Amino acid sequence: MMSTDKIYNVIIADSQFLVVHALRSLIGADKRYSLAGVASFRSDLNKLIENSRADLLITDFANFDYEGIDDLKNIKEKHPQLSVLIVTNLITKSEFSALTKIGIKNIIYKSADKDEIFSAIEAALKSKKFYSDEILDLFLESSDNKYVPEDPKYLTASEIEIVKLIAEGLTTKEIAMKKNISHHTVNTHRKNIFRKVEVSNASELIILAIKAGWINNIEYYI
Repeated sequence: MMSTDKIYNVIIADSQFLVVHALRSLIGADKRYSLAGVASFRSDLNKLIENSRADLLITDFANFDYEGIDDLKNIKEKHPQLSVLIVTNLITKSEFSALTKIGIKNIIYKSADKDEIFSAIEAALKSKKFYSDEILDLFLESSDNKYVPEDPKYLTASEIEIVKLIAEGLTTKEIAMKKNISHHTVNTHRKNIFRKVEVSNASELIILAIKAGWINNIEYYI
């Protein structure tokens, strides 16, 4: 257990309401921690980090408006005193490798229970490694180091629907209006889709979608 003499200031940066609510409740109920603030957007996070003496950032790199993992790298370089705990729904081997290379070695899934969350928090604040067992199974127990791309079929039905709308030529704003969701949510889905199927632009995504059978190549033109 950590010393109770110090109260650690925590920032939460995530766009998922239920996740933020749960983390706020956990942090607020533990006297060892104080919530320095909650950020829903990158601009809010910048202000929180600059204006608070935070010790820990709990964030999801996939469900926040980071431009990429380099954003987290810049945060760590600018604020070396700030520990970072990644709490996410999904992570690929390449993302795992990129995060560990920039010094982020505390990663758990959002399915973690209360004890695992606090164990991860304590480890992060002590500069010790902590990974969910599922992450260790996926990334550290392989008998070889070959990178195996994720199966594109892992996309959810909602994500495949967005792929189809992208293939139709709709903009992010138009997709948001059609599905009655926010522009930010569409951007998050888009980044998650690109990350899962390992493409860098819409043309590559449409080609992959045709090969996967999600769309008919007669109906769409690259």
